[in-house]
Amino acid sequence: MDKFILNITASSGEFYQGDCESLTLPTSDGVYGVQAGHNPVLVALHMGLMHFTVNGEEHEVLVGDGIAEVTPTFVLLLVDSAERPEDIDRNRAEAARIRAAERLQHKQSMHEYYQTKIALDRAMQRLQTAAKYKR
Repeated sequence: MDKFILNITASSGEFYQGDCESLTLPTSDGVYGVQAGHNPVLVALHMGLMHFTVNGEEHEVLVGDGIAEVTPTFVLLLVDSAERPEDIDRNRAEAARIRAAERLQHKQSMHEYYQTKIALDRAMQRLQTAAKYKR
């Protein structure tokens, strides 16, 4: 199978760089698939699980919002966050969910409300992802 270079860069730094055979990206409309030779495009990413294949082995990464630049020979992902499902700390994610849910109970400005909703969505996504990968 043809390969392309995949580079995943999170706000904390480079997460992955290497060969990739296929890739599915989370978008607000569902998933977006990429293979070698794909036409150039920019894709807006929504927080969720991305899947990629390297040497026939499937990998999953929980990515935050961001963008993907797709070309025929490489894909560059710039995301808020990236973590392997097995690395998610469930206790920390649950504590974040509780804090965000409590903040929603208080009167807030619109900006604070949207920031709190984002924090709650992120915590919920992390908990759902971690539930699939029980240690």
